[in-house]
Amino acid sequence: MAQVMYATTANMLSRFGEQDLILLTEREDSTPGEINLEVLTQALIDASAEIDGYIVGRYTLPLVTVPTVLERNCCDIARYFLYGDRAPEQVEKRYQAVVKYLTSVSKGDISLGLADTGESADQSELTVVVESAGSVFSRQSSKGFI
Repeated sequence: MAQVMYATTANMLSRFGEQDLILLTEREDSTPGEINLEVLTQALIDASAEIDGYIVGRYTLPLVTVPTVLERNCCDIARYFLYGDRAPEQVEKRYQAVVKYLTSVSKGDISLGLADTGESADQSELTVVVESAGSVFSRQSSKGFI
């Protein structure tokens, strides 16, 4: 199975900013003042793998289309992973909310808005047909009582 990342480094930048990501990805062997793309990419891969663990029972992986909610969840998980043991309360609460959401998805309580195959459910293909056997109460069938 091909590994699909539900978020990109650009998504992380737009959500959390460059300065935050520089601080979170800085390692001894990295260039000071720059985002360590290897560390950031690994966090996104790990976050995507965690998401897959929750949704694999409900959807065929890899997903053809990625819902926006999974992009946001992937960013929150990756950020939590980057903080490690130093995660502030706000980051930990966001991670716990994502886990709660994904648990609900895995139980089937919440849908990602995708068909079981992982594709978006196209509303234009859904058709409703209503048939009626006619009127139950009419002047002809009531024999003069109406």
